[in-house]
Amino acid sequence: MKRVAVFASGSGSNLQVLLDKAKNDELGGAVIELVVSDKPEAKAVERAKQAGVPCLALVPKEFADKAAYEERIVRELKQREIDFIVLAGYMRLCGPILLEAYGGRIINLHPSLLPAFPGKDAIGQALAYGVKYTGVTVHFVDEGMDTGPIIAQEPVKIHDHETKEELTRRVQEVEHRLLPQVLIDWVEGRIHVDGRVVIYENRRGSKEPTLQ
Repeated sequence: MKRVAVFASGSGSNLQVLLDKAKNDELGGAVIELVVSDKPEAKAVERAKQAGVPCLALVPKEFADKAAYEERIVRELKQREIDFIVLAGYMRLCGPILLEAYGGRIINLHPSLLPAFPGKDAIGQALAYGVKYTGVTVHFVDEGMDTGPIIAQEPVKIHDHETKEELTRRVQEVEHRLLPQVLIDWVEGRIHVDGRVVIYENRRGSKEPTLQ
């Protein structure tokens, strides 16, 4: 069993998927032991409480600096013996304190085909640029903005005259499927990093996630 902490800043739709799967014993060797949020008023915090999962909700501005903020988080992670961290809509860059403690053990979900459209509003960026495909990326976290080694990606075709809301809904459908799949394979030891290359051998023995 691997103890997982999920970080979220917003509505927490991906968090909810993970919580539901954990409740139904559908996360393989992963157990969600903690939710961390930088916005105490976020829907993600409410979702954690409803699921009975401990939640650490902090206001970064109340700390002397980023290091102090992350030291508080790391202390909680260590106390709960957290093995892995999933960033699911967490809108803050991980700093040196968190990366030193959990480097190589943090993954992030991003709504684009990285390295295209990193940072905020990736879906809006894709629509404004006029690309024909966007998608979803799950990657390891390093010190950069969505620059870590890529674990898995799935494209999403952008339809003509599609609204941002419509595209967001279809991207989230992929997120809700891809993230749990990657998490299961990760905690069960099927994902390895060699430099920037991620070797991914999923449960069916293929070298890439089996996408539906």
